[in-house]
Amino acid sequence: MADTYILAIETSCDETAAAVVRSGEQIVSNVVSSQIATHQPYGGVVPELASREHLRAIVPVVRKALSDAGHTYESISALAVTQGPGLAGALLVGISYVKALAFALDKPLIAVNHLEGHIHAVLLEERQKGNHEVTFPVLALVVSGGHTHLYLASQKGEGWSYQNIGHTRDDAAGEAFDKVAKLLGLGYPGGPIIDKLSLHGDPNAVKFPPSQIKNRDRRERNQPEEDRQRFDFSYSGIKTAVLRYVETHGLQSSIEERRRALSPEKPTLEDYLASCDRQTLNLIASFQRAMAEDLVSKTLSAARAYDVATLFVAGGVAANHELRQRFEREAAMEGLPVFFPSPPLSTDNAAMIAAAAYPKFLASDFAPADFSAEAGLALKGIA
Repeated sequence: MADTYILAIETSCDETAAAVVRSGEQIVSNVVSSQIATHQPYGGVVPELASREHLRAIVPVVRKALSDAGHTYESISALAVTQGPGLAGALLVGISYVKALAFALDKPLIAVNHLEGHIHAVLLEERQKGNHEVTFPVLALVVSGGHTHLYLASQKGEGWSYQNIGHTRDDAAGEAFDKVAKLLGLGYPGGPIIDKLSLHGDPNAVKFPPSQIKNRDRRERNQPEEDRQRFDFSYSGIKTAVLRYVETHGLQSSIEERRRALSPEKPTLEDYLASCDRQTLNLIASFQRAMAEDLVSKTLSAARAYDVATLFVAGGVAANHELRQRFEREAAMEGLPVFFPSPPLSTDNAAMIAAAAYPKFLASDFAPADFSAEAGLALKGIA
């Protein structure tokens, strides 16, 4: 079979990305334009600004992806784009642009679920290593700034089918990292900063109670009885516990000093360490330990309950060093192979969208001309 080169575009949140991937298994180019500097002053992503930055960046990003790959618009086989979930305005930028390209070039267009893209980031890198075999059933944890989901995955022909067996009831894990970092005056994005600083504190200094979910999610109550074994997450409680710790231990003044001290655009690790006392570093390390423990314990409980053969951990939070170490150690104790994408493919990128599009290309599963952005798009796969 001839090689298939898919040009993919990803604009679901605050990265404008384009990539060319060959036959779902070789990254030929992968370009990401970050908006961190735009959103940093606000401590989080501002949707209107994200859409504006996508409009500014999308044409040069796509042109660079093609140039890096040694391709032209005409030489690619198909186009792919993220349909959702994500910010509606940001998604529409990518979709409108790729629709125009597909029409002008008369090329097939594939709509991709962002969450499936994260799962296929794992597959893409394993294929690049020569590992084309996956033992099913697969349990995939997709954990990022906007999502914390557990999916049971199975393969049907070239495509994949998914059953959601767990999701966050409130904050996503990455959102909790960002909000705690903002609360402590550490800036945005918070996950990578907390990850680095946690190595310098005592992870057992502050005891956070595990989250307890007593009632069934009202969104799941209409599901059949046999589908009711779920493993949901909740992170609003630990975020509130950090706030209470700050209040009861009088840390507010030191937080304000830290915000002033870290006002330069790109503080170094030394700058962060110089602005954090031992109590704060212990709080950071304890928070990260509690988050990693909860994610790992619930995921492995789900793996046992559903007797899975393989574990995938994907999404931006999958780059967290403690989460990776805990998964590798505890999954190995249960004889469960666990796979992660590399840090560059853990965060949002277009290579993962192209990889997820390839099975759809083989199945001629192309997007209708009238498809649009779906901010809350669910991941189900083949019926």
